[in-house]
Amino acid sequence: MAPHSSLISRGKVSRCAVGRRLTSRLCAVTVLAVLAPHPASETRSAVDRLKKIRLVTAIKTPYLSNGKFDLPSYDALVSRQIANGVEGLIVGGTTGEGHLMSWDEHIMLIAHTVNAFGDKVAVIGNTGSNSTREALHATEQGFAVGMHASLQINPYYGKTSKAGLLNHFSAVLQEGPAIIYNVPGRTGQDIPDDVALEISQHSNFLGMKECTGNVRIKNYVSRDVNCWSGNDDEAHDARHGSGAVGVISVTSNVVPGLMHQLMHGSNPEPALNASLKELFAWLFCEPNPIALNTALAMCGLVKPVFRLPYVPLNRQQREKGAALLMAVQEHIPGCSGVRVMEDHEFILIGRH
Repeated sequence: MAPHSSLISRGKVSRCAVGRRLTSRLCAVTVLAVLAPHPASETRSAVDRLKKIRLVTAIKTPYLSNGKFDLPSYDALVSRQIANGVEGLIVGGTTGEGHLMSWDEHIMLIAHTVNAFGDKVAVIGNTGSNSTREALHATEQGFAVGMHASLQINPYYGKTSKAGLLNHFSAVLQEGPAIIYNVPGRTGQDIPDDVALEISQHSNFLGMKECTGNVRIKNYVSRDVNCWSGNDDEAHDARHGSGAVGVISVTSNVVPGLMHQLMHGSNPEPALNASLKELFAWLFCEPNPIALNTALAMCGLVKPVFRLPYVPLNRQQREKGAALLMAVQEHIPGCSGVRVMEDHEFILIGRH
């Protein structure tokens, strides 16, 4: 997928006439940066491709001991995702801790992902916000650096009306292809069915990331609304029983190949799905991404650094998780061993 291109137009440099002589002093320079829109046919083709992606990982953001991004570890994680069948990445989502980033960090990470991997995987930037102004600005920047689509949350905390939701989503959808994210457990407000049905008519609407269950997904699909499950423990049945196109997954950070198998198999995989139930449950034993961050550190895939307010799981939970991770270790790319780890090994960062 080709990223958006930028056109940089520079005004003609003139020299100032003094008497009959020309000086080399620059008088004025005009710099215009314009985001070149894709032709409608190209946009439609991109939207159609994105709508069919089955496995999207909400990718973890690793940190150095000073709390800054650990890009070598990030690149290694992403490379292993791609090698094991992941087709898309949510960059800076809840799992990737976009809410703990400055917007400068956020857009930089989207740009880095596009530049390093944008020809191999769909890059979906989490550029939503509870402020329409912020969401528009961040989404515009994300498309300017080449992301293929955005993830848009409904306004949280400062909740709005149905009319407000429609206006908010209509505004951000004008920026480019977007997945709309419904997770009332985090936002405190459900996106009503009639709002979802109306925004689904927009040409840039890719689908819902739906976290309220498979009954709703099945209802949406029956009304031609594209959906991804947002719940790993329900994703297999969403895909094979409720018509979801796939999943936007946390667990695929750990076992991407197994999640690929659950989503891409032509037949349901109930035995495999059942075998992963305990791992799914453990990864959400505390608010995401606490357990995932702990797991990847225990597997030696990221440094054990946490940006507060997130802290690692307690030792009892780490011991439980170690047993679950060891059981699937052969399916964890890059993992040469699982350690319970000691409390003192974890680094907690408040300022970064």
